[in-house]
Amino acid sequence: MADFLPYGRQSVSDDDIAAVTEVLRGDWLTTGPAVTRFESDLAEHTGGTPAVAVTSGTAALHVAYAAAGIGPGDEVVTSPMTFVATAATAALLGGKVVFADVEADTGNLDPAAASAAVTPRTKVVAAVDYAGHPAELDELGRIARDNGALLLEDAAHSVGGSWQGRPVGSLADLTTFSFFPTKNLTTAEGGAVVAGSDELLARARDFRNHGLVRDKAAQRYPDEGAWHQEVHGFGLNYRLPDVLCALGSSQLRRLAEFKKRRAEIHARYTAALSSLDGILTPAVRDGADPVWHLYPLRVLEGRRRALFDHLRAKGIGVQVNYIPAYWHPVFEDLGYQRGMCPNAELYYSQEISLPLFPALTDADADRVIDEVHGFFG
Repeated sequence: MADFLPYGRQSVSDDDIAAVTEVLRGDWLTTGPAVTRFESDLAEHTGGTPAVAVTSGTAALHVAYAAAGIGPGDEVVTSPMTFVATAATAALLGGKVVFADVEADTGNLDPAAASAAVTPRTKVVAAVDYAGHPAELDELGRIARDNGALLLEDAAHSVGGSWQGRPVGSLADLTTFSFFPTKNLTTAEGGAVVAGSDELLARARDFRNHGLVRDKAAQRYPDEGAWHQEVHGFGLNYRLPDVLCALGSSQLRRLAEFKKRRAEIHARYTAALSSLDGILTPAVRDGADPVWHLYPLRVLEGRRRALFDHLRAKGIGVQVNYIPAYWHPVFEDLGYQRGMCPNAELYYSQEISLPLFPALTDADADRVIDEVHGFFG
């Protein structure tokens, strides 16, 4: 059998390794200059919107919801077509998660469904850029504003993308990124929160560092001593170390290259598979400039599992992204029921993610294509 082909893989260069080694030989392993530099480098890709680096994409969501003030009694309207963290982090703060259905073609939050789901208790509308395709951020932003809520863009899949000519990170009140190894760039583990509001940004920075107050002018007991620091509101240690930030800055220098190669592979799949009966290739909305984190092929007539098993048996590491978030037993135990979001459930029943990462060769992609064609005969 040919070598196993994963659905995603990091791309680490000698320059990346050198950047990490330089930090290891220096004085700062964490909370040092590489963190500030990475946040500044990331802002160059968000239209200048400032960033707060954190330890993971999940941490970014937790920090963003905390910055938004989510607590008991507040509601968060979001998509079920996402990794569970988008919903779980709001629930952990005491918020009620309200799932709204997705667009049938993109798998992104449907503005009409989101509008129907908002109530006077809605504090955040959280869109997800599924597979790297930006959501309908203008319309979702209008819905959020009209209802006194904030728009959060879960851009774990879409750093480097744009919507209607504006970069991801500049479109929502809060944007969260993930830098897991399979994402569009990596810091091994890591994430970031991006916000244009000074107030939201300050809250995010406070929450990622235990809520510590070191500014004497802001302290309640400033005369305690030069060593003194206070906690005025609870936070957590979500600081991303300098070692990983150095890797992130190095990776950002190749983000355009990564994006280009992912687009080439995506186009190769679509050109070769779009004529097949029994499948749907990914949709692209007008004005979207995706960074394709996933290639979500849709398999019709109940044959998704058979194709999944066929490709895995051939050494091709396809994946399924994702089960509707409210199908997880933790939400089921809270009273959420299957059938709530029919478009999302249909999308999930059909979706299979083909291998997609910058080092994937044309020959690798053709191997995947040939096996899909072989399955359909």
